Amino acid sequence: MDSFSSASSGSSSSTNDIMDQVKTQLTQAYAEQFLETVRDKCFDKCITKPGSSLSGSEGSCISRCVDRYIEATGIISKALFSQR
Repeated sequence: MDSFSSASSGSSSSTNDIMDQVKTQLTQAYAEQFLETVRDKCFDKCITKPGSSLSGSEGSCISRCVDRYIEATGIISKALFSQR
């Protein structure tokens, strides 16, 4: 029976390791998707004349746009996790 317990706990540890890896990969994928969305949306909204550098108003617009996306994501996350 001890060998079964050892095998069982080893399997549990292995399962936990796999779950941790999946969580890490999902977190990375979510972060990449978030950055891509923010980049695309904020660029389309704020950059009117692409050039070699940002104007002051473009830089301010991008900063505000990114801040709004981060804030909105936080609000949505809180709402989703509070329902559980």
